[in-house]
This record gives sequence, structure tokens and C-alpha cells, in this order.
Amino acid sequence: MKKSMMIGLSLAMLAAPAFAQSTMTPSGSTAAPAPTVGSAPATPRFATVSHDEMFSSKLKGLNVYNEKNESIGEISDLAISKNDQVQALILSVGGFLGMGERYVAVAPSAVNVTYDAPNKKWRATMNTTKEELKSAPEFKYPQ
Repeated sequence: MKKSMMIGLSLAMLAAPAFAQSTMTPSGSTAAPAPTVGSAPATPRFATVSHDEMFSSKLKGLNVYNEKNESIGEISDLAISKNDQVQALILSVGGFLGMGERYVAVAPSAVNVTYDAPNKKWRATMNTTKEELKSAPEFKYPQ
């Protein structure tokens, strides 16, 4: 028991300098560690996720179909606002094998995403045509 306590105390003493690190200033003197940057809360917040939640990894790359069951585009990205809301779905439309494609931002409410349980896959539909998406304003990623 004494031996275990001595080993633990020795390890704690060896680790102490790592906890009390300081930084060197350009003049060679030491300074206190810099405070963290940002507005993250001091304690982590955890969430519970139910089994029927939609994940962005399932949305990205999902083909979008119209009422005629024609593929009219593909979800390539999500735009999330500063208040953590999905602002738009970015669809890749037009083009063939990656050539001539363009991006269009659509409201999330314009796309109906459902889970097809018998086929075990997600399906996205939208009430529009390929021509309407091709003539929609082009979305360009900010620089």
C-alpha cells in the first residue's frame, strides 16, 4: 500500500510542471497561459439523438426527384445560419458526369425528405422540373 502511494505521489510530482506551463514572451520572460478564445460555454453541453433523426451525411449526395420520378439534382451541401438553423440545401443541377453542373440554393421546406423503410433508404422529392432548376439563380460559394 505504501509502495503504491509513493509511486502515485512521485508521478504527481513529475506531472506538476506540465500543469503549470507558462509561455515565453518575445523578450524572453515568461507569461501566464493565454485565456481561451471564443464564446464556447465553460461546460460542455450534450444532446440526445433519437433513432429517427436525419443526418447530414445521409442528405449529402442524395438524388432529388420530381413528381414524374425524374432525377432533377443532387443535394451537395447544407447552408447553416449563425443561429444553427438549416438555411438552404445546395443542389447540384444540370451537367453530365460533373461537367457543366451548377449549384442552386433552395429552401429546406421545398424539398421533402422521407425514409423508405421497405428499401431502407432515404428519398428526396421536390415539386419542380429540371428546366426550372437550370433557370434558377446560381449559387456561388463565398470566398
